[in-house]
Amino acid sequence: QVQLVEFGGGLVQAGGSLRLSCAASGRSFSSYAMGWFRQTPGKEREFVAVISWIARNTDYAYYEKGRFTISRDNAKNTVYLQMDSLKPEDTAIYYCAATERVALGRRVDEFDFWGPGTQVTVSS
Repeated sequence: QVQLVEFGGGLVQAGGSLRLSCAASGRSFSSYAMGWFRQTPGKEREFVAVISWIARNTDYAYYEKGRFTISRDNAKNTVYLQMDSLKPEDTAIYYCAATERVALGRRVDEFDFWGPGTQVTVSS
C-alpha cells in the first residue's frame, strides 16, 4: 500500500502559476505510476496528467495545451504538477493517485490509491 498527501493548492490569479506536490509513504513508491486528477462540484473526476514509474513517459489531458508539467523525484517519494498560465476553469480539487499498472492510464478506475485532494482556486 501507499499513502498519498497533496500540498500546494491555494488561490491564484488568472495567468499565474502553482506547483502541487504529492508526498507518498509506504512501500516502493518508485514502482508506481503516478497521476493527477481534478474534480469540481457536480462533475466527474477528470484526468490531468500521468507519469511512469521511471519518469520516462508522460501523458496529459488535451485541455492543458502545454500549460501543465508532471514530474517526480523518486528519491523524495514525491510527484509534482507545475501549472502555468492558470485559468478560472482550472479551479478544482486536485487529487494525486498511484497505480501499479504498467501502461499509463487516464481513467479513475485504473488507479489504486488516492490522496485527500487539495483545492486550487483561480480568480479572474
